Amino acid sequence: METKYNRAKLWQLILFTFNNTASNTYLIMMGFVSYYANGVAGLGVAFVSNVIMLSRIWDGVTDPIIGFFVDRTKGRFGKFRPYMLFGNIVMFISVLLMFSTTHLVSGMMKGIYFILIYAIYIVGYTCQNCATRGGQTVVTNDPKQRPIYARCESIINSLLASFITVYVTNYLVKKHGGFTGALFLELIVTMGLFSFILTILALIGIAQKDQPEFYEVGKKDTSYRFRDIFTIVKGNRAIQMLVLAASTDKLGMMIMSNATVGVMLYGIVMGNYDLLGLLSTITIIPSIILIWIGTAVASRYSLKKSMVVFTWINIGFAVALALLLILGDPTKISLTNFNFMTAAYIVLYVMMRASGVSGGIATPMIADCADYELYLSGKYAPALMGTVFGFFDKTVSAFASTIVGYCVIAIGFKEQFPQIGDPYTPAIFWMSLFLFLGIPILGWIATLIAMKFYPLDQEKMIEVQAKIANMKKENA
Repeated sequence: METKYNRAKLWQLILFTFNNTASNTYLIMMGFVSYYANGVAGLGVAFVSNVIMLSRIWDGVTDPIIGFFVDRTKGRFGKFRPYMLFGNIVMFISVLLMFSTTHLVSGMMKGIYFILIYAIYIVGYTCQNCATRGGQTVVTNDPKQRPIYARCESIINSLLASFITVYVTNYLVKKHGGFTGALFLELIVTMGLFSFILTILALIGIAQKDQPEFYEVGKKDTSYRFRDIFTIVKGNRAIQMLVLAASTDKLGMMIMSNATVGVMLYGIVMGNYDLLGLLSTITIIPSIILIWIGTAVASRYSLKKSMVVFTWINIGFAVALALLLILGDPTKISLTNFNFMTAAYIVLYVMMRASGVSGGIATPMIADCADYELYLSGKYAPALMGTVFGFFDKTVSAFASTIVGYCVIAIGFKEQFPQIGDPYTPAIFWMSLFLFLGIPILGWIATLIAMKFYPLDQEKMIEVQAKIANMKKENA
């Protein structure tokens, strides 16, 4: 008997992806927090790096706690919508306070104030992010349609990342003469309003699906107790391997896109910081094309298959890009003086960044892991799967800013982060290369190893959804 799937309309898929885009807007903005905390607020490099690391760990700790409450929520406004709206409002208020008032606090209280505001921001981010990962299970459970969700999300988030990069590097930095307090205030107000509008659209997208008929398995109790969390995670090989793959991938990507790494590579090694924003624009179309191809592979075969294929592609282009920078002259890379180095760098860079399909595919794979848990134990825990994923993903990626911070300290930047126009040294070149390409390659290798043991291929997901459909009939 053919399984009847809960499918979403295309507009519902697109609008709900905006929820992740809304929270990612803040995540990208917070990539510049070290320049505010150090350059405007006057906090030390090591202190800022450690605070960012600890905040990510705190982010991971709050994940399973909030996920537990999301899974037990059954109010008149649904299971996920309250957390989406609450989380976005908390992020806006806390980030606005962080970037506009921290430098006004004096003495030791400045560091304490910064930590407390950062901790509140994390709670808001966790709420909205948790709703993204859990909400996918009610939007659609069709193995052919979940990759389409990944396609929409990846394309939209690629456009977002490119837009914010260009907005900051090519507009705000020039307008305000560097990373000033006025720059950060304008960034937060404009992007905060943008994120709120996206959240409202996402609420509309999930409204018809955030109903008991989609998140309850008949009349049977499928809830779990807080102490069951460890048992659930221990028995679910899929979430274990997905966590390993995605967290190491995320760590590499966060280090590659770190603002300090961008300043070192483009502002010092190449001597052309504007190129970073221009490249972000150039990658948009190739990114969309390769995301479309990657999600088509996932829809035809499986999310697992697509992740493996495109991870290999990432590694290939990253190695080629490293060899180009080592054997060639990075200072010749310029859009105003087009030559072989420029052409080769653009092609390899664009293909490497555009091949980053694996990051977007990881999100719908969380929904597969949640369905797999229902298949295994009869427990419906979509938010838990997302928050367990988030706990390890954030705990591992928490070390991104700290790794960057201590790496630049190791090459002599103890008092402040590298600045645009600082003198070039071989140490800066090799450290830039290690942070920009070396660590991401190691993360992709870890992803390939994890996928060897990930059980949810195409055949298994068909079996999982068929059993869940039968469970709903039996428990009705």
